[in-house]
Amino acid sequence: MNANNNAAANANRNNVPNRNNVPHRDEENKSQRFPAIYSFGDSNIDTGAASAAFSQVTPPNGETFFHKPVGRPSDGRLTIDFIAERLGQPYLSAYLDSLGTKFSRGANFAVSLATIRPSSKSLTGGGPSPFYLDVQVSQFQQFKNRTQGGIFPDFLPNNDHFARALYVFDVGQNDIGLGLFSNQSPEQIKADIPDIISKFSNNVQAVYGLGGRSFWIHNTGPIGCFPYILTSFPVNASQTDPAGCATPYNDVSQFFNQKLKEAVLQLRTQLPLAAITYVDIYAVKYLLISQANKFGFQQPLVACCGFGGKYNFTFSARCGQTTTVNGRPFFVGSCPNPSVRISWDGSHFTEAANKFVVDKIATGNFTDPPIPLQNACNRVFPA
Repeated sequence: MNANNNAAANANRNNVPNRNNVPHRDEENKSQRFPAIYSFGDSNIDTGAASAAFSQVTPPNGETFFHKPVGRPSDGRLTIDFIAERLGQPYLSAYLDSLGTKFSRGANFAVSLATIRPSSKSLTGGGPSPFYLDVQVSQFQQFKNRTQGGIFPDFLPNNDHFARALYVFDVGQNDIGLGLFSNQSPEQIKADIPDIISKFSNNVQAVYGLGGRSFWIHNTGPIGCFPYILTSFPVNASQTDPAGCATPYNDVSQFFNQKLKEAVLQLRTQLPLAAITYVDIYAVKYLLISQANKFGFQQPLVACCGFGGKYNFTFSARCGQTTTVNGRPFFVGSCPNPSVRISWDGSHFTEAANKFVVDKIATGNFTDPPIPLQNACNRVFPA
């Protein structure tokens, strides 16, 4: 499987001149289904916003596919990139990135460290991004307003694209993480989740009010399996599952997902013209981590790009940074073969793992309703 993946990746590299590549001619029929994609969320789908607004993403990020950093916290493509590929769309430009951007087929409002709910903590003080979900949706509203009138048609979408576009949401992981790093117990975080989900629903309703009709909503992953959590909040053996993940923190993720799914069911009632697909990212990621060897992956709980400790992760020596070892500078680089690893830097997935996730969710076997990605939202746009 890995040999095939590498061959496919090499072929794709030759066909992708830049991060905003145009769909090939044989993909035009797919791209007509959703003429644009708009995405909202955090680092799981950030294609360059945080890098443009704050600290630039550094090597070895981007090394596998783009051969250089392009704003993505991974060695290559993210899930949103693979979703765009499957729909015959170009990779999404980050709304906050002013260089090399083109928004004629959509825009990405996701920002690393973003949360659903705002926080009083500043980014420099260890808090989340100031571009929380309310802000991202406000930016989308401004973006839509400024596209009216047909100005710069080669760089901005047609007005009718907004009602026919696919709206992707992938956010919530940082709300849980923020609670943990604020010394909240799992039970205290669970008590906050209904309010967090309520704010998420408000934003979906806001996008619906702006003309959005087709929604693809990811739940949150198994945070108790991520190296940055396992390193920061070690648990005893009785709190570890057979995969080596921390059950108290995965329980919080599952509670979040339960409440999110309940909200999606309610939104379907409240938004009669919307087609909303709930995507079980948690199940796919846990399947990959817990059965890594079966799928050709190794060391599922160990970061590929990192330094130190059981999980190859420390906050003081992150991926791409330089630290001191035995009195000498040491660059924190990547492992020899990222294509067989799941965790890229302790909190994000490798390109190979992201591809696995999209390959699974695109079948419809992990979505509600169980409809393949290319045929999603049939309620609005019959195939």
